[in-house]
Amino acid sequence: MTGMRAVPPTLVHLGSPFINFRDFKFAESSAHGHRWIDIKRFRLPAEPPEDRALLAALIAHPQFRDTYDGSGVQDWPRHGGWWLDRITPDSYRAVDAATASTVIRKWAGQHGPVPEALVERMQEQVHTPIATATSTSLLGPLPEDARHDWGGIHIDFHELVLIDRPASTLTLLVAADD
Repeated sequence: MTGMRAVPPTLVHLGSPFINFRDFKFAESSAHGHRWIDIKRFRLPAEPPEDRALLAALIAHPQFRDTYDGSGVQDWPRHGGWWLDRITPDSYRAVDAATASTVIRKWAGQHGPVPEALVERMQEQVHTPIATATSTSLLGPLPEDARHDWGGIHIDFHELVLIDRPASTLTLLVAADD
């Protein structure tokens, strides 16, 4: 039918595990670098559409409105350091599991060795979901004018979207610092 708009798929938020590097014993007290990984998990709809539509559904989801500054999810037009309306499915690029894991490992190890307990936690909650995802997308660079009025609070900000169709899940991984 013409004139009818497609109903966006509905993602159901399942939970948001959080890995705070400060909770682990590093060789040097400041080696944690005030870093953390925020994981938001969603259940896919019964008949999930193609990946681009799922990215659009994620961007439209209230849980996406998080600036990752400690304020939590708010009803505002911001995500991370950017204006929400500047992020589209085209802002993401498909990457393979090896590339996604490398992004996280390099970021995690930038200040020196990572404690074994943190390596194990990241394996379970980050790298295993990356390995089992049927598709992985990385948020690409956004133009400077996409940065919101107080968006420069993170030195590093890495965002991955993992879609695991057999498990019927979508996972938003944000690895950053404060």
